[in-house]
Amino acid sequence: MNELQIKDFWNSHPCGDEMAGSLESFNRDYLAFFDNYDSFRYGLESHIPRCLDQLDLRGKRVLEIGLGQGADSEQLIRRGAVWTGLDLTPEAVERVRTRMSVKGLPFEDIRQGSALSMPFADSSFDLVYSHGVLHHIPDVRAAQSEIKRVLKPEGELVAMLYAKWSLNYLLSIAVVRRLALVLMVGLGIKGSGKSAIHVDNAKKEGLFSYLRMSNFVHRNTDGPLNPYAKVYDIDLVREDFKSFTVIRSHREFMYAPPLPVAWMPFAKFLGWHLWVHLSPKAKEFS
Repeated sequence: MNELQIKDFWNSHPCGDEMAGSLESFNRDYLAFFDNYDSFRYGLESHIPRCLDQLDLRGKRVLEIGLGQGADSEQLIRRGAVWTGLDLTPEAVERVRTRMSVKGLPFEDIRQGSALSMPFADSSFDLVYSHGVLHHIPDVRAAQSEIKRVLKPEGELVAMLYAKWSLNYLLSIAVVRRLALVLMVGLGIKGSGKSAIHVDNAKKEGLFSYLRMSNFVHRNTDGPLNPYAKVYDIDLVREDFKSFTVIRSHREFMYAPPLPVAWMPFAKFLGWHLWVHLSPKAKEFS
């Protein structure tokens, strides 16, 4: 897996388009599109504004890695952040730059570039924020080194990573979706939409190869064509983010499709989103 494959996928599948409605479906009316997207995003993931409220952002230089449609970018700015954005894809950069323009939002910079080699000086930012992005970077250890480089020594990294010890991973992905695919392939059911793509993937790659969790997880986080994703517990966070110390963590978002679990009050135990707050280590040891 390489960064070009990641870039091509996300450039052609902008985050949230399939679920909230594409820009084309709004006849490229950006304001209507952004308002609809934000309503969908925070209706589904209502914990995000609450989590952002807990951050000390006013007057702080904040770098956001991975921009999506710029919903969180706007929230960061409205909470007083001196905001800079970085995204691997030109599509996201164009959309977020347009959001800033149509909504009259102040910002410092928006760049297209890689988290593996960021176009910023050492010790540039007070806080780095990344929601649902770092777990899509195969060489995340190189990325975290770059994040430490651009952070001030007393800075903070706040990241949302997919949670391994979640209902979505342990039950929906590992059991329900794999069993459903076995039945579909075994019974010759072609399916439709995403299920049809999963059936096609299984036939091309071989069913049991496709069902290996090391492979299956990639195709069951952000669609069956998603090239790469990783799930985390705190031990793996410490392993992959060796330049940082975990300050605190918390779980959010009961989500395990196709299971109807949103009503369950167990997000802090079985939530799909693992939020981690990390501080750069003063000195690294090999």
